[in-house]
Amino acid sequence: MADIILEMKNITKEFPGVKALDNVNLVVERGEIHALIGENGAGKTTLMNVLSGIYPYGTYSGEIYYNGKLCQFKTLKESEALNIVIIHQELALIPLLSIGENMFLGNEFKNKAGYIDWNRTYAEAEKHMKQVGLQESPHTLIKDIGTGKQQLVEIAKAFSKNVKLLILDEPTSSLNDEDARMLLDLLMEFKKQGLTSIIITHKLNEIIYCADKATILRDGTTIETLVKGVDDFSEDRIIKGMVGRPMDDRFPARTHRVEDEVSLEVRDWTVHHPLYPEKVVVNKACFKVHKGEVVGFSGLQGAGRTELAMSIFGRSYGTDISGKLFIHGKETHLKNPEAAIHAGLAYVTEDRKTNGLLLNESIRFNTTLSRLDKVCDHGIVDRDKEKIAAERMKEEMGTKTPSVEQKVGNLSGGNQQKALLGKWMFTEPDILILDEPTRGIDVGAKYDIYCLINQMVDQGKSVVMISSEMPELLGMCDRIYVMNEGNLLAELDAAQATQEVIMGYILRDGR
Repeated sequence: MADIILEMKNITKEFPGVKALDNVNLVVERGEIHALIGENGAGKTTLMNVLSGIYPYGTYSGEIYYNGKLCQFKTLKESEALNIVIIHQELALIPLLSIGENMFLGNEFKNKAGYIDWNRTYAEAEKHMKQVGLQESPHTLIKDIGTGKQQLVEIAKAFSKNVKLLILDEPTSSLNDEDARMLLDLLMEFKKQGLTSIIITHKLNEIIYCADKATILRDGTTIETLVKGVDDFSEDRIIKGMVGRPMDDRFPARTHRVEDEVSLEVRDWTVHHPLYPEKVVVNKACFKVHKGEVVGFSGLQGAGRTELAMSIFGRSYGTDISGKLFIHGKETHLKNPEAAIHAGLAYVTEDRKTNGLLLNESIRFNTTLSRLDKVCDHGIVDRDKEKIAAERMKEEMGTKTPSVEQKVGNLSGGNQQKALLGKWMFTEPDILILDEPTRGIDVGAKYDIYCLINQMVDQGKSVVMISSEMPELLGMCDRIYVMNEGNLLAELDAAQATQEVIMGYILRDGR
């Protein structure tokens, strides 16, 4: 008989005008890794927020049984008291505090005098850091470690709460392939020790690699649960469950109309770190982008791709920047992002929630933010013009929302990304720099973004595409530059480029 640790029955959750969950059912067995998958807006995170008490009992209907007992959590602390811990996609760590301070924030150890017992705090932190293989001092500040290690801090923090059911929401979305694989291997090792995990991820290869079961949600309802070793557990089968149909081709076909005209050229571009001026983050980079072309940049995390892109976009990153920049054959000096925008450049950031969009503002407000002059009369924003512009971009981008007055923070990840693209397309750019344009969105929304990219180049625009997903670069790009530790290592035509060739350049350079 199955040893069931969690059963959620007929969970229904509504927000104003939206039924986010409609009689959802989930059964998780003890000691398994259970994937929760579906397109953006399917209800995955909402379901886990119900489970953990973030959406308290009384705001939803249905029943939750944990270890066979009915649970009605009203706060996050109540679920944590029963050893259920959730780690969100946006890590809840304070950069200027140490690992040890972060690990026990809100659960501090006190000595007899009532003060924080720092010796015990750091000793306990070190113990749990060893559990997850994090080789750092507990005194190290969060800002001084990479994203992969920050994710390990969150898991160590969960172990400090004696976790029995660990929920991870997109744990690898900001990790490179190597760090992601290490994290998944760690979960599989914890499974041997009896830990139960629920993982939400859009990366289907990760599900196939580590999950025992996969429950698919679509439009707030439970579609099915697939069992590894029993059901077809392939990517194609999972996609069919997610979108309701097979996707024969992940990348839309495009007629390549690359022109001879060079729209963007960079020569000997060198960028120094803003805090450590002696550190070179981009070293004498040279590349070209033609009109109607999609040019990809591949590399491991920390290769310098984002730094290169931001420094080109009006010197929005770096110090002591040198080199030459040509737009449509004319040398150009872009002193700030405003100058870059007026020169026909757009930079779609990899971090839409922090640097790309104002989540508490409407789609209308966000759409025109980068070119308010286009909707102003005598320095005053014309709300009617702004609304017309936002409606047009919503239609062109295919953003699913009942109104442009909807807050961007209420949209699914895929629709947030479309709103972000709409914001930059409103500036009427000739050259778009897309930094991780499909990070954290599902296969259906990815396909929509790919179609939009194809439309852009069909219109004669040029696209620079930075992505950590090699299949995405191989499926979308006309040429690919390979970058590592600030250096451009190779330029590959689409016909030459394979994952093996790209990694070969990176690994040879890293020796």
